[in-house]
Amino acid sequence: MIHIIDYGMGNLRSVAKGFERVGVETKICTTPAEIENVDRLVLPGVGAFRDAMQHLRELGFIEPLLKHIEADRPLLGICLGLQLLFDRSYEDGNYEGLGVLPGEVVRFKKSKTLKIPHMGWNQLNDIQENNPLLKDIPAEAWFYFVHSYHVVPENKGVIAACTEHGENVVAMIRRGNLHAAQFHPEKSQEHGLQILKNFSEL
Repeated sequence: MIHIIDYGMGNLRSVAKGFERVGVETKICTTPAEIENVDRLVLPGVGAFRDAMQHLRELGFIEPLLKHIEADRPLLGICLGLQLLFDRSYEDGNYEGLGVLPGEVVRFKKSKTLKIPHMGWNQLNDIQENNPLLKDIPAEAWFYFVHSYHVVPENKGVIAACTEHGENVVAMIRRGNLHAAQFHPEKSQEHGLQILKNFSEL
């Protein structure tokens, strides 16, 4: 069973359907009590960093979410769900994140030739060896991205993969059973579904 946090900022149905396509049952959780002591948790996210943190705080999800991570139970952050794990974001201001991983969320550098947001299909590079989330994923696989900001971790050891968009940016992170992807696995066809399957088997 995969539990998905509903805090009003996620593409919940597409994430749930992605898991369902690989034969994994899901539950969308609207209250903090529903995510206490669960095995596997997904933190999706689409929209503004500030609003996401506000919703998580007001709905009471932060404490059980942090307890889940501290217990090293599997968690998958998706897109904004990755960015929220870091100390702060500079999206339309300066806002504190969950502070699970030291680092910042910054906007892509301006360029006359670079399209922002970064939207479309990209391949991964600098792929971490023996990452269970990338089991059975070929090196040439493509994944679907939609974002204007990217994470800059202080500890480069948590970087599980990068991608190229004007510069080399973080595409995945991992620390123990904490995993997160800047791309959308649920929108990345067979290779994205394989990642969801791999997560369900952690």
